[in-house]
Amino acid sequence: MNETPLPRVRAEIDLAAVRHNVRALRDRAPRSQLMAVVKSDAYGHGAVPCARAALQAGARWLGTATPEEAFALRDAGIDARIMCWLWTPGGPWRRAVDEGIDVGISGMWALDEVRAAARAAGRPARIQLKADTGLGRNGCQPADWPALVGAAVAAQAEGTVQVTGLWSHFACADEPGHPSIAAQLAVFREMTGYAEKEGLDPEVRHIANTPATLTLPETHFDLVRTGIGIYGVSPAPELGTPAQLGLRPAMTLRAAVALVKEVPPGHGVSYGHHYVTDAATGLALIPAGYADGIPRHASGRGPVLVGGKVRTVAGRVAMDQFVVDIGTDPVRTGDEAVLFGPGDAGEPTAEDWAQAAGTIAYEIVTRIGSRVPRVHLNA
Repeated sequence: MNETPLPRVRAEIDLAAVRHNVRALRDRAPRSQLMAVVKSDAYGHGAVPCARAALQAGARWLGTATPEEAFALRDAGIDARIMCWLWTPGGPWRRAVDEGIDVGISGMWALDEVRAAARAAGRPARIQLKADTGLGRNGCQPADWPALVGAAVAAQAEGTVQVTGLWSHFACADEPGHPSIAAQLAVFREMTGYAEKEGLDPEVRHIANTPATLTLPETHFDLVRTGIGIYGVSPAPELGTPAQLGLRPAMTLRAAVALVKEVPPGHGVSYGHHYVTDAATGLALIPAGYADGIPRHASGRGPVLVGGKVRTVAGRVAMDQFVVDIGTDPVRTGDEAVLFGPGDAGEPTAEDWAQAAGTIAYEIVTRIGSRVPRVHLNA
């Protein structure tokens, strides 16, 4: 056993890496402001510490999906520009107005609700009109854009809103050369041009996400919205590894080996016995499972560094634990297992787990569960 017991499982977040990544992304778009997107608890990394680190490194804006995420930043004393874009009818518009949060507006219903909140607050709401340039998700369709712009111009004239931004989002910026990129960019220029012709003078126009920030300088406009790159994860293997993109992964997921035991040949391992030992061997129990965010789809494939070697999950990932076959290697109870990290010491990366689970690295880091403590280093 180790003299100092390790926690069951922990996610170490290197805030120096977050600051490095913000600077690297700013270097890719030197004439644009940078928004650090810290939605979903900063993609699993801890929103408040990562937001502070990003601001220290020169981010001018913070981005969240839900109002509650934005309010949590304000509650932590963060007084930066914050934008929040995922609203539903009856949302907490009044608090957003009171706390000076820029809100994304994609339809007339949202503009009506935020105007009512602004009247109640006695101050204008800061809003950013979102154009659906081809993603087909949130945002206003081109056919409906003139009506939304006209209503926003009228609301700004009456003093209930201040239109601070015009924005959109790419569908395929992580697929180099995809024809939708140029098509969306053209539509964005047309829609923002129309809004400006009608009298709007936005503070920022923005469409670039992390992959566009890294590879498409013509998309940078006044602001770039960088999410996954802030945390040192490549947005797509086709664009390069984090190192090739000048990024450093911030999260390392570690666990303590909970049990080591010898089993005979022909011994089934975990639910369903999808793994059966072919010789007498050692098994090491890793006390993390899908309740902690370890993808069950990586059963039989997920890589783990244990005892100086990368090994593969033996059998199914269970809710709280999984097993690796260590053969005759001298692994002991209490030794450290590294599920993923930057890869500097030979450990697997989030991308390795994504490949094993048939998903994307975004999901691997974001899904790490709330019962896994985040330990923030280099604050």
